Amino acid sequence: MVFATRPDDLVQPFQIDRFGLRGRIVRLGGVIDTILARHDYPEPLATMLGELIAMTPALAAALKFDGVFSLQIHGDGPVRLMVADCTTDGGLRGYAGYDAERFEKALAEPGAVDLRRFLGKGYLSLTVDQGPDTERYQGIVDLEGSSLADCVRRYFVQSEQIGAEIKAAAIQRTEESGNGWRAGCIMIQTVPQEGGHDSGAPIDEDAMEDAWRRTRLLMDTATTDELTDPDLSAPVLLNRLFSEDGVWVYRPHALSAECRCSNERVLGVLRSFPEEEVADMVTDEGEIVVTCEFCSRRYIYAPSDVVATH
Repeated sequence: MVFATRPDDLVQPFQIDRFGLRGRIVRLGGVIDTILARHDYPEPLATMLGELIAMTPALAAALKFDGVFSLQIHGDGPVRLMVADCTTDGGLRGYAGYDAERFEKALAEPGAVDLRRFLGKGYLSLTVDQGPDTERYQGIVDLEGSSLADCVRRYFVQSEQIGAEIKAAAIQRTEESGNGWRAGCIMIQTVPQEGGHDSGAPIDEDAMEDAWRRTRLLMDTATTDELTDPDLSAPVLLNRLFSEDGVWVYRPHALSAECRCSNERVLGVLRSFPEEEVADMVTDEGEIVVTCEFCSRRYIYAPSDVVATH
């Protein structure tokens, strides 16, 4: 069944009918523009963060959880940290921490621009947090390869022992039809044979290997323009890519730009510090100012607001 759907800000599950391969496609318009517009990132950094944010709901949609799924990249290069997370309800947010001077120097270096130039050595972590009463799941893989997609592929091969292919794109459009950031991601995965195909019939392993190779090649033909085109819906793109093998799309899940910071949370964190450290946070104006790294919202307190419960 094909569901009527808006073209933007959603994750669309699908299945390649002939072989039972499963996947998700993510389309982000206003959501990614809202998130990236909150910061004055250099365009190459905003592009990388946009790709990471687009990958996050594609990965999260494969899991059954009630909480927050996050992707974090820690490196020793000019970009020390990139974070993107997605709630069960589809709330997305993300930010990057970087050294502006080192980033500009890295950007000016000759040669191909890839992941290693900006992130250096480090790791990618995938985390599922379902609250204080449950154990957090975390998977980690070293930063290797020339793209974020390379790291995600390696994680699935090493940690999940299943094949996964992922492709993401982010671009800042300046067109008459609409300006702003857009992003997209498409992902496919192999599934265990015993639970994979709807028919329940056994599938020849050689045929499945050929199917996996063919589907990956077809997916790789998706261009940046196709993944970010505001006029190209997810079902139409999927049909364009996989029509010969048959593709089924399922009910999409809406995505939104949501930061979970609040006055109560910020005060709770501040009140966890010793009074001496709180005193060091006071500005010359006699205030304590906290800026959320995700949404750039500023929280301003008098010292007495923070130390009142100490």
